[in-house]
Amino acid sequence: MAGLLGRAYRAGGIMICAPVYAELLAHPGASERFVDEFLAATKVTVDFGLDETVWREAGRRFAAYAERRRKSGGSTAKRLLADFVVGAHAALRADRLLTLDAARYRRDFPELALMDVRATGRGEAAEQ
Repeated sequence: MAGLLGRAYRAGGIMICAPVYAELLAHPGASERFVDEFLAATKVTVDFGLDETVWREAGRRFAAYAERRRKSGGSTAKRLLADFVVGAHAALRADRLLTLDAARYRRDFPELALMDVRATGRGEAAEQ
C-alpha cells in the first residue's frame, strides 16, 4: 500500500474528504492520533470543508441512483449517501479517485478517472 500511496502522491498529491476521514477513524484499532499521524506522514490532506457544490452534486447522483433502483424493481437504496459525497468530491475537486471498489463508482461517476486497488491483485492500482 505504501508504494501505491507514493505513486498517487507523485501523480499530483492525495486528498481525502471528511467522510473518508471519519471512516478511517472507524477502522479497528485506529485512533484519531494514529490517523492524523499517518495522514501527515503520507502527506495526505483532508478537505473538511465540503461546500454546496459537492453536496448538490452528491444529491443529484444519489437521487439518480435511487430512481434507477426503483425503476429496476429493487428495494430501497443499498448504497450510502457517503459514497456519493466521496464521488462528488473527487469529481469536483480531484482528477481521479483511488478506491478499493471501482465498480461502485463507474456507473454513477463515469467521467471520473479511477485507480482500482483490486485490479492488479498486488496492491498496485490500475487506472481505468
